[in-house]
Amino acid sequence: MFRTALHNVLAHKARLLMTVLAVMLGVAFVSGTLVFTNTISDAYQNSSAKGFGQVDVAVQAKSQEDKGNTISKRPELTQAVLDRSAKVPGAASAIGVVGGFTAIADKDGKLIGGGFQSQGGNYWGAKDPRYPLTSGSAPHGGNQVAIDSETAHRAGYKVGDTVRLSVDGPVLTPTITGIFTTDDGNVAAGGSLALYDTPTAQKLFGKAGTYDEIDVKAATGTSQTALKAGLDKALGTKLVETTTARQLADDQAEQISSSMSGLKKGLLVFAGIALFVGTFIIANTFTMLVAQRTRELALLRAVGASRRQVTRSVLIEAFVVGAVAGVTGLVAGIGIGAGLRSLMNTLGATVPDGPLVISPGTIASALVVGIVITMLAAWLPGRRAAKIPPVAAMSSMHAKATTKSLVLRNTLGALFSAAGIAVVLAATTMDGSDGQAPMGLGAVLLIIGVFILTPLLSRPLIAAASPLLRAFGVSGKLARQNSVRNPRRTAATASALMIGLTLITGMTVMAGSLQKSIDKMASSAIRADYVVSMANGNELSPDVDKKLNATAEVTATSPLRNVYARIDGTGESLTGVNGSAIADLTDLKVDSGAFKVGATQAVVDEDTAKSRGWKEGSSFTAHYEDGKSSRLTVSGVYEGNEFIQGILIDSGTVTPHMTDPGDMRVLVKTADGASGTTKDKLEKALGTNPAIKVQSKQDLSDDVAKMFTLMLNMLYGLLAMAVIVAVLGVINTLAMSVFERSQEIGMLRAIGLDRKGIKRMVRLESLVISLFGGVLGIGLGVFFGWAAGELIGTKMATYELVLPWTRMAVFLLLAATVGILAALWPARRAARLNMLTAIKSE
Repeated sequence: MFRTALHNVLAHKARLLMTVLAVMLGVAFVSGTLVFTNTISDAYQNSSAKGFGQVDVAVQAKSQEDKGNTISKRPELTQAVLDRSAKVPGAASAIGVVGGFTAIADKDGKLIGGGFQSQGGNYWGAKDPRYPLTSGSAPHGGNQVAIDSETAHRAGYKVGDTVRLSVDGPVLTPTITGIFTTDDGNVAAGGSLALYDTPTAQKLFGKAGTYDEIDVKAATGTSQTALKAGLDKALGTKLVETTTARQLADDQAEQISSSMSGLKKGLLVFAGIALFVGTFIIANTFTMLVAQRTRELALLRAVGASRRQVTRSVLIEAFVVGAVAGVTGLVAGIGIGAGLRSLMNTLGATVPDGPLVISPGTIASALVVGIVITMLAAWLPGRRAAKIPPVAAMSSMHAKATTKSLVLRNTLGALFSAAGIAVVLAATTMDGSDGQAPMGLGAVLLIIGVFILTPLLSRPLIAAASPLLRAFGVSGKLARQNSVRNPRRTAATASALMIGLTLITGMTVMAGSLQKSIDKMASSAIRADYVVSMANGNELSPDVDKKLNATAEVTATSPLRNVYARIDGTGESLTGVNGSAIADLTDLKVDSGAFKVGATQAVVDEDTAKSRGWKEGSSFTAHYEDGKSSRLTVSGVYEGNEFIQGILIDSGTVTPHMTDPGDMRVLVKTADGASGTTKDKLEKALGTNPAIKVQSKQDLSDDVAKMFTLMLNMLYGLLAMAVIVAVLGVINTLAMSVFERSQEIGMLRAIGLDRKGIKRMVRLESLVISLFGGVLGIGLGVFFGWAAGELIGTKMATYELVLPWTRMAVFLLLAATVGILAALWPARRAARLNMLTAIKSE
């Protein structure tokens, strides 16, 4: 039986090629994902490990827990703590570390690096061992800075140049005195690092006389553990905590691995989708192969082969196919992983250098996925073939499904579909986060149910296309009949395309609806002409609000200044605003009371009011970080949104209690409204600072649109794999259908149907099957998009469903294109059949 199975594999090379390709694509996606994520993770982890080369034990301030209405002040690492650390037995040296955000502009005034990757810090003394200088000298004073060599190379800076940079708002123009090398992972990933002398760094980052961390280097012969014990004894463990460099490296590696896990899971989901789609094709292929060899298998049974041996022979064929596909898919996946890394560098997302990582787990996963998926897909057709009695199999080429099996299948499909719809609808009534898992379960159940019911659905839906097919005469009539002749085969082929289009349509519906909701939120919640913020999301300096107010075009501004306080024993984030202007700069719907913010008046969003049991006229006491408090009264309750929410109070009330005030955003109203000229004037007033964004409401919407467009393009690219697999499925089905119907096609040629008519028949059959899958996919995608929107609507009041009719038409056209392209080779093959040879075939 083993030899027979191998002979069958070699005898049906052409028919099994599409199966190998389908499995190979799925395996390539999985192995490529693992190679890519493992390579990136390894590169970052190695880079992080190098970054701890100049520290053996790190001393940090211990986080303090808040108790009652008292806000504990975080302990400070002062110069005295640094001096004690340096004198601990076994310590060779101690360095005080200060850091924060620093945006560096290139020579065109644009931000170098991106967001959190733009960092600043302090250069210790005249020669900092952490940052070896390649040219120049250490920075001294507030007008000098050193920058990393990667940033200098990208921007074309050299020692002696003047550079524009910003820490929290105001533009600084220091001179570059030194260029250094660093193993910092952020720099390796495309960020930037600017270093000042320690007093300047402490002043710029609002940490005068204190440090964020103290790095202690062990003397020769002293272990990290011994040094840590000595520091704990000298400094105590009540206010500070010590961590060895080894532990720091492990913790950072774990964080990097955790951050990469989201990307890995997301990519693996799409790999799973491609495999899921491929499974249908594999099962379909083996079903047809087994059906075509029914007599052969029956003959084996007649000469003594048992059912188990027949099933085993089919599984051996599947094993060989899966092994070949697994190996080739692994090789292709390695290429995909390398290509994705190169693509990231091309797009500007620089990653640290490092070797391509091909782990034993990746190799094992590729082979297991290829072999197991193929064997599972082939098991049911093999088992079904083995159960056919030899006499019945010899007398008929095709085993027809019994009424009992069809009733069972339709009943099972109806139950799965009903359960899926019920769970999805139930999930739409839940809170956003609580409903995610049930909705995912319901979606899976519904897709499985529709797949099971697809043979039943194929007849009425394909019959609906009959009027259109009549225009093609005999070819159209034959195409319709061929499409519904074997509903199971048609269903398996159409389902592959259905799943891909379900996901694409659902994502498109959600993205379009979210975009419309964001636009609506920006236009309905904000009356201000501009919103000013930091490019990396950090806080703005209060000087930004002052400079904007001093600009002639500005008529009103309001900062959104976050301050932490405790109310009734629990923490709460308050937002300080310009009480006299905030009502004119926003357009928030007030549910009760009035939108008045003053010295003792506050407005509260409805969620906060509900959770704390407040209403118009309620009073509460806010306890601030300086130990003082103020009594406030709720003047109104408003409908919050993602842009503005929470407790709004006058900034004049909270600012005196803040040690380091900063604004998340500043709302700006101008005399002439939003225009390019006004925006240029505001940017110029802020020093043409690359770290500060001045955005109109349209700019805010455009930013969101870019994000959704990028997300959709990534999803389309990933889901294209599933569509490619679906195309292979259509080609496979048609090719094997042509082979199976060789005698019939020969008879059609003999009674007068020409080659052109044969080609048209096969193409129309392919078109009908593809459009059937497209209609099902788009319908399910719209349903899932609506259901997911209901969940989002619980968190976003402005959410409304938007159906992208144009894109859905494009998706349907895509399905038709898939059908036409997939039919090219099978149609040509059918037309080229010799009619006499075909008539004599069995």
